[in-house]
Amino acid sequence: MKRLKKIIQPISDGRKKAYRISIYIIVPFIFAGISIISFLVAYDISDYYRIHDSAIQRALIPWVVIMGILSFLCGFVIIRFVLKPVKKFVEETQELPLFRDVVVEDRMSGGFDEIDNFDFVFTEVKNILSKVQARQLFPEIIGESKVMRAIFNHVLKVAQTDATVLIVGESGTGKELIAEGIVKNSLRKEKPFVKLSCVAIPEGLLESELFGHEKGAYTGAVEAKKGKFELAEGGTVFLDEIGDMSMATQAKLLRVLQDRTFEHVGGTVPITVDVRFIAATNKDLPGLIKEGRFREDLYYRLNVFSIALPPLRERRKDIPLLIEHFLEEAPRKVSLSQEALERMMAYGWPGNVRELRNMIERASVVADGDTIAAEELPAGISSYSMPSGGWDTQHSLDQRVAEIEKRMIVNALIQSQGIQVKAAALLGIKERSLWHRIKKYDIDVKRLDEQ
Repeated sequence: MKRLKKIIQPISDGRKKAYRISIYIIVPFIFAGISIISFLVAYDISDYYRIHDSAIQRALIPWVVIMGILSFLCGFVIIRFVLKPVKKFVEETQELPLFRDVVVEDRMSGGFDEIDNFDFVFTEVKNILSKVQARQLFPEIIGESKVMRAIFNHVLKVAQTDATVLIVGESGTGKELIAEGIVKNSLRKEKPFVKLSCVAIPEGLLESELFGHEKGAYTGAVEAKKGKFELAEGGTVFLDEIGDMSMATQAKLLRVLQDRTFEHVGGTVPITVDVRFIAATNKDLPGLIKEGRFREDLYYRLNVFSIALPPLRERRKDIPLLIEHFLEEAPRKVSLSQEALERMMAYGWPGNVRELRNMIERASVVADGDTIAAEELPAGISSYSMPSGGWDTQHSLDQRVAEIEKRMIVNALIQSQGIQVKAAALLGIKERSLWHRIKKYDIDVKRLDEQ
């Protein structure tokens, strides 16, 4: 019944209700009707000529031809009616300046048919809209790569719940920013957001910071103090580097997660709180469990919804965006040379985004002129390089990145001997995406294959 209501939808103009029937019902009914009419007429013709003992074929053949033509015209009209607005949308979209940089249309090529082109355009439009959404909803997080947009979708889904979230990732990947993104999009965004680094506070004081203490609970406790859980009442607590918490404190934290109750250090009165928990770590918690350094039951309590942040080396497409952002915040207004960008794109970034930020800040200070040269980068970065090639250093950052992408595609095609399936696998992209990039950069695959 619910499905039927979706198929037949009422339309009200304020005076009376009309009904709009789904195209998925109309089109099958049209062709079913043609088939039924064709069968009934053919049956009547056959019966008539059988009674009069005449040749049936002479009458049936024209009827079959007529019905075939009618079915073809009917299908053609329906398809044209359905696809005309789609085709118009695709053509107008491809003419937009924003989209022109993504895909270059080659009407002379027979590599892709019209349906493939529609599918590609819709996919790219979805990607562009996803990037716009990422910028609007998470302006403080720089990242438009596919993996980061998937993380943003996870953040939006879990933010509207009170589920406990565990954020894992290497140091410097932005775990705290993701936690802030969850809070800003949650139902508790107007409530307190309390952060605590479990590794920054001495173990003897961590329990007091979390649970609070009574006056005289220990030497120096001259007055009672509320802990982070009480201060976050109704809001969210973010526990960073939770993998460094001692086993004794883990046991007390487990009780808070289970019952939402605890006592002050040196107190006996149970305190109940309504808080949401977000935890983060750069440690391998399952590995710590095997070593007996982390409670398995606490891990399962924390790992209700897990978000794994990728290291910067696994989302290199975001590096130019991050560089541009950090250059704007640098102590001096400088630009980046072509060679410096190439080496930064090739570098592994073990310190991730934090290392990139610090490097840009340092390079902007030590740069002799208005441009950061490759030689002015730290030794560990300046030793990296992409395939070389001469091109104008006056190009913009986007143009430089495009040149690097073109070189990578050319190298992959040479290594794969011009076989685009293998080249796409080497680059980690789909064959269709590679095909459009080849057209975009006007790469002669046949000439490369001859080298």
